[in-house]
Amino acid sequence: MPLDYDMPLFRPPSEANSLIIQATIGCSHNRCYFCGMYKMKKFRIRSFAEIEADIEDAVRAWPDATRIFLADGDALIIKTPVLLKILKLLHSKFPLLERVTLYANPGNLLIKSEDELRQLKENGLKILYYGVESGDDEFLKRVDKGATTEQMIEGCRKATNAGLELSVTVLLGLGGKSGSQRHILKTAEVCSKIDPRYIGALTLMLGPFEDTFGKEVGGDWQPIDKKESLQELRLLVENLDVQNCIFRSNHASNYLPIGGNLPQDKDRMLKLIDRAMTDSSYLRPEFLRGL
Repeated sequence: MPLDYDMPLFRPPSEANSLIIQATIGCSHNRCYFCGMYKMKKFRIRSFAEIEADIEDAVRAWPDATRIFLADGDALIIKTPVLLKILKLLHSKFPLLERVTLYANPGNLLIKSEDELRQLKENGLKILYYGVESGDDEFLKRVDKGATTEQMIEGCRKATNAGLELSVTVLLGLGGKSGSQRHILKTAEVCSKIDPRYIGALTLMLGPFEDTFGKEVGGDWQPIDKKESLQELRLLVENLDVQNCIFRSNHASNYLPIGGNLPQDKDRMLKLIDRAMTDSSYLRPEFLRGL
């Protein structure tokens, strides 16, 4: 039988074909001004009994599942003994299971010790999806991210040391027109220090909340345009100093979907961005963009 999800349900683009199990409802932080994903939900950690019941239903419907994403916003907040119990149950019930993934936020990643993270990795947790968004501490504070860049670097390095793979996201346009270059250069710097396995670029899309966002972050914030978005993408790729990293901008919010391995594909991606700046046929039409 289909699972009775608490909607709306969100997952990373790379988990499109994964079985989703809701371990938490909503997001424990849920204050970021740029994110409206969980504003309609009151955060709670579901009981193990609820999660177990969903797993039993899922086994009957999708017995051959190979990938599982633990929703909602940050399942890593669950106490480690309970998370280990969930992971062990998943692997006992799904014999073909290859990986389990989840969102992590800066706060709950800092709380976990490196040993706890290593235990989770050894019991089947593989990838943490982590929103860096910006490397500019001033702007992170203005959008109420709830963490500094040093805290993010510390938590991410701890996860990497434990053997977990990191998939980090950054937000083109978050710094607005006046803060564009600073936002991107500092974001590239922070991502380079984290050196994750994956980096995904998204473009800030606020729609009817654009004016509200501008008032909340204050200052002279104004949204960037299409050309400035491409310039940010180029500046980001150009300044990333990472090893063995898969970079993508294929999210539907972006004007230009590109992808490659860094550092070896950097020149190819930069040339593609340069072509797109003068040839709009490379760009995604506005009506196809969305979050």
